[in-house]
Amino acid sequence: MTQLVIEGLTKWFGGKAAVDAVSLSIDDGEFVSLLGPSGCGKSTTLQLIAGFEQADAGRILFDGEDVAPLPPERRDLGMVFQSYALFPHMTVAQNLAFGLEMRRVGKVEIRKRVDRALEMVRLSEMADRFPRALSGGQQQRVALGRALIIEPRILLLDEPLANLDAKLRDEMREFIVGLQRRVGITTIFVTHDQSEAMTMSDRVVVMFDGRVAQSGAPREIYERPAGMEVANFIGQANFLPATIVADEGRLMARTVLGVRELLPGTGLEPGGTVSVLIRPEALTLAGADDAGVVQATVDSISYSGNFTLYRVRLPRGEMVNIQAPGPGRQARGDAVGLRLALAPLWPIGIG
Repeated sequence: MTQLVIEGLTKWFGGKAAVDAVSLSIDDGEFVSLLGPSGCGKSTTLQLIAGFEQADAGRILFDGEDVAPLPPERRDLGMVFQSYALFPHMTVAQNLAFGLEMRRVGKVEIRKRVDRALEMVRLSEMADRFPRALSGGQQQRVALGRALIIEPRILLLDEPLANLDAKLRDEMREFIVGLQRRVGITTIFVTHDQSEAMTMSDRVVVMFDGRVAQSGAPREIYERPAGMEVANFIGQANFLPATIVADEGRLMARTVLGVRELLPGTGLEPGGTVSVLIRPEALTLAGADDAGVVQATVDSISYSGNFTLYRVRLPRGEMVNIQAPGPGRQARGDAVGLRLALAPLWPIGIG
């Protein structure tokens, strides 16, 4: 296992910084996702770590050694591409053996390690098949095995789930995480899919415009985003204005949906105004005439199988999203009541 430290990593393309002074520290055995929209610099960052692109500034340290000047073949990395990049004229076993042959590993050792890799990726019975005879998930497992068989210091995954259908993508998430935990290898996973990053990672690094917007555990990123851009990118988000009041030494936020405590460590003062983040699942629907509810009108409904997303209009015109389990019984135009969970709120912007 290897600790990776990136210091001030920068890459320019055509007068624009694709990666802009990015600094990160990734611990031994940690699974870190680089998450962001297309063009945010996440794949370029991975290419710089791999050595396929050369940095214009900054350092890339593997256990304290700066590998930025080294070519890819001397960085001791395993990489899985979105396209898998398998050799079509080679069998599964031959694809796995290729990297070892290039390193001039002995034939007996190659056979042992290929057998271990086949077992690791659960493809022992398919050793003699060619890639064209494999499903997308099986091809991906071959690519993972080929990356890991050389026993690299770090595993790099560049959107490897993008070409799979939804069900297979879910299955491969579990497979990759389980395999990474068993092997214990430091892993960097690039994705634009927030659900992949949130469910698979020890830590998520959110990037916009070549910079790191926030780095933290998935729960921290979701519950305490660094700003509205991060909050909007990670799941659904509602932002409501609030007035800050004091109550027995606690800071409270007074919103149209009620008064709730603010999460600690915000540095705010009573009397000010703030925008607070309210996730759709923190709101529940009730009858319009129920006690203690805020009245609203259903504006639109999106049914997603296991939950329904409602967009409702509050009395003063604000629109909020509510996530309710199951198909729901409300229809567009219905009068409903809203209740806000008692959990503390996170301030997302001043004013």
